[in-house]
Amino acid sequence: MSNGKSGTTAQNKYADIEVTLKDFVAVIEIQRPPYNFFDLSLIQQIADALDHADNNPECRVVVLTSAGTAFCAGANFGSGQTDGDQSPEFTEDGFQNTTGKLYSEAIRLFRNKKPIIAAIHGPAIGGGFGLACVADFRIASPKARFAANFVKLGLHQGFGISVTLPRLIGHQNAARLLLSGRRINAEEARSLGLVDEVAAEGELHSAAIKLAAELAENAPLAMQSVRATMRQGLADAVANATVHELAEQQWLRATEDAYEGIRAVSERRPGHFKGK
Repeated sequence: MSNGKSGTTAQNKYADIEVTLKDFVAVIEIQRPPYNFFDLSLIQQIADALDHADNNPECRVVVLTSAGTAFCAGANFGSGQTDGDQSPEFTEDGFQNTTGKLYSEAIRLFRNKKPIIAAIHGPAIGGGFGLACVADFRIASPKARFAANFVKLGLHQGFGISVTLPRLIGHQNAARLLLSGRRINAEEARSLGLVDEVAAEGELHSAAIKLAAELAENAPLAMQSVRATMRQGLADAVANATVHELAEQQWLRATEDAYEGIRAVSERRPGHFKGK
C-alpha cells in the first residue's frame, strides 16, 4: 500500500464497492447502479471496508458515495423490484432471519472510529435513508431526495432510524417524516438539519472531498477521541432499537396492509389500507 499523502491508491477488492485512498481520505463507492439496493452482502462489504479504514493509519476520514441514479433506494431481499425511488418488496421467506443478520452487520457501521461523510447525489429511500444516517455529515446534490417511507409500505422503520433520525433533526421533525412517509428534497433536508450542505450541480464530490480534507488535516487521535465522545452510546442505542424495529416489522409484514402497501408503492399509487 502506498502512502496516503501521495497519489490515489486502490484498496482491498470487494464485489460491490470500490475503495480508494488519497491524502488520508478513503472513498467508499457503492457500485450497484442504477439504484444501489442493499442486502446483507453489501452491508457486510461496507462494514469490512470501514474496519479496514479504522486499522489503516493512512486513513483519517471516509467519504461514502455511490454510482448510478440513487444514493441507495432501499433494501433488496431478492424481490427483483427495480423501482428507483422506493424500497423494494420484501420476500416473506426468511424475512426475520435475513433482516436480523443485516441489522447485526448494520450495527458494525456505527461502531467505526473515523468520521464518515455521505455524498448523496440522488434518492436515499427507506433503508437507504438509514444508511445515509450512519454518517457524521451529509452533503447532498440538488437531485437528492430523502424518504423514510415505511408507513406507505405498511411497515415499521428499520436500520436504527428510530434512534438516528430524532438525534439528527429532533423528535418532532422525525415524527412528522416517519408518520407521513413524505419525501423531502435537499433544501428541505438542509433546513431540518439532516443535510449539512447542498452542493451545486456537478460539485458534490469536490464538496465532500473538501470537507474531508478539512477534517483530515487535524490530529487524528484527537479527532477520533472527540468523535467518540460526540457519538457516545449511539451504536448501543441502535443495537437496542433494531431489536424492537425487527419485531415490529415482523408482525406488520404479515398484515394485509403490508401486502397492499408493497403493491401500492411498486405501482406508484396511494395504498388502500384497511387496518388489518
